[in-house]
Amino acid sequence: MMKYLQKLGKSLMLPVASLPICGILMGIGYALCPATMQGGDMNGFLNLLGFFLVKAGGALIDNMAILFVIGVGVGMADDHDGTAGLAALASWLMMTNLLAVGTVTALMPSVADDVNKSLAFGKIANPFIGILAGIIGASCYNKFKSTQLPDWLSFFSGKRCVAIIAGVVSILASAILLFVWPIVFGALIAVGEAIVGMGAVGAGIYAFLNRLLIPTGLHHALNNVFWFDTIGLGDLSHFWAGETSADVTWSLGMYMSGFFPCMMFGIPGAALAMVHTAKSNKKKVAIGLVASAALCAFVCGVTEPFEFGFMFLAPGLYLIYALLYGIFTTVTVLLGFRAGFSFSAGATDLVFSAPLPAAANTWMIIPLGIAAFVVFYVVFRFAIVKFNLKTPGREDDDIEAEKKAVLSNSNFTEVASVILEGLGGKGNVKSLDNCITRLRLEIKDYTLVDEKKIKSAGVAGVMRPSKTAVQVIVGTKVQFVADEMKKML
Repeated sequence: MMKYLQKLGKSLMLPVASLPICGILMGIGYALCPATMQGGDMNGFLNLLGFFLVKAGGALIDNMAILFVIGVGVGMADDHDGTAGLAALASWLMMTNLLAVGTVTALMPSVADDVNKSLAFGKIANPFIGILAGIIGASCYNKFKSTQLPDWLSFFSGKRCVAIIAGVVSILASAILLFVWPIVFGALIAVGEAIVGMGAVGAGIYAFLNRLLIPTGLHHALNNVFWFDTIGLGDLSHFWAGETSADVTWSLGMYMSGFFPCMMFGIPGAALAMVHTAKSNKKKVAIGLVASAALCAFVCGVTEPFEFGFMFLAPGLYLIYALLYGIFTTVTVLLGFRAGFSFSAGATDLVFSAPLPAAANTWMIIPLGIAAFVVFYVVFRFAIVKFNLKTPGREDDDIEAEKKAVLSNSNFTEVASVILEGLGGKGNVKSLDNCITRLRLEIKDYTLVDEKKIKSAGVAGVMRPSKTAVQVIVGTKVQFVADEMKKML
């Protein structure tokens, strides 16, 4: 299970890497054009430029789930084939359309009368569904890419049938989610209602659950309880309406304030810990990923580039990360720091919210931020080293080592012929594909496989994950060997 999560985490790296620059563009854009966030007229070149930058950044941030669809679909496919990405996209389109509010209310009219259920399906296009669609696309590709259909359906054999099968699986998944999703969503709203009266501790529990639920998209259920008028609370809406705590029944801003020290300073501290604990040959890669993500979180509070960069690689560390949010939110509320956001808890929103009547002790972001930076750094560094967690820059070096493998024979036809003989001949091979460095084969009879014969071809190694699977480590020239072997088969 852990290896599967780590593979999922690695597949998210590519789409995640495209997000930090978009978050930074949005932060700069909001600074140049406050009207984009706060409302009002846009006048002058700088306002228009800011609006342009916000929309440019939002193009990806607002469609992050679709990036995950493609990234997971291609990244988790055995040979990273684009067919899996297409199947994943087909799955996403099918599920988000089948579970859209309009479709669901047509199928089940009673949903329209239930505010919580309508809200649940209104939030269906989220990262969790994106990741699920990616997994469906990749799984269908891995299992059915070599499917042989009857002659009269031969056009749809092999890779052409993958998207079709992914669509069928997506229909079944949608049927399950049709009943499960609103129940889970409603349960979280009930949890939110239960902790409203718990003061600072309740705010901490909310912040913890908010971060914990980010991968599933279900944090929207809690956000609507605390930030908007789902149950008559509306911490965010009342804060930006210019009201104060005297106008409401709680300390206005308490359900937003705790996010500021964590996002602006805690994430940079955690990012620095990841850089310091990265392997020496991967520090530049780690810096490139987490440093830009930390800057993005500081400027405008977009945290997904950082969170999705490690949550599946090290889920235990993500739990600790969520706990730190809960602790700092409780402390922040008790100390009386109050700030609000209309986008997220970054420096941009802090500056804009500081003049509002409900804002209080905003100068405390400095001591709170320093404390968050130190605590996040120390806790992350200790956990990463103590438990040898596979955060960015600490992944296994197997692939890098395999890339350095060199065939002892440059005659690819001869190499392929020897390998095929060692596999028991072409009659023993059910399927063949390859990744960056390996031949991946499915065989019929494992007793016919002669590893010594295969190794005599000059390959770097042979692995046998199961009785029906053989992997031959060739190196970066694996494609040439695979092409020759396919001709022989």
